[in-house]
Amino acid sequence: QVQLVESGGGLVQAGGSLRLSCAASGRTLSTVAMRWFHLGWFRQAPGKEREFAAAVSWSSGTTYYADSVKGRFTISRDKNTVYLQMNSLKPEDTAVYYCAAQARAGNYRYEESYDYWGQGTQVTVSS
Repeated sequence: QVQLVESGGGLVQAGGSLRLSCAASGRTLSTVAMRWFHLGWFRQAPGKEREFAAAVSWSSGTTYYADSVKGRFTISRDKNTVYLQMNSLKPEDTAVYYCAAQARAGNYRYEESYDYWGQGTQVTVSS
């Protein structure tokens, strides 16, 4: 069983940057890499539904972004960790950020297509 763990959240002023990390507990992501189709980041602001932010295809490296973060966020991965580099942060980026992984093919924008989830990490952007 895979358990994902996020880190890197915190407080930052508008215009600042943070880098979130997501790793599999007890092993490296590469251990089961060939069974993963997309790795994604979702976020949930207070009083709002969880929404898609970014995803990357494990095999091809193709990346996908929500319009709200395009040009500011970059998703990437190495053998151990999936990252979300967040630049030019805005107060509306304030949310709990979750990483997720697909063990089977599915639409990267749909949270129900993901099989494994992290516990979330809080990102707060002050104005």
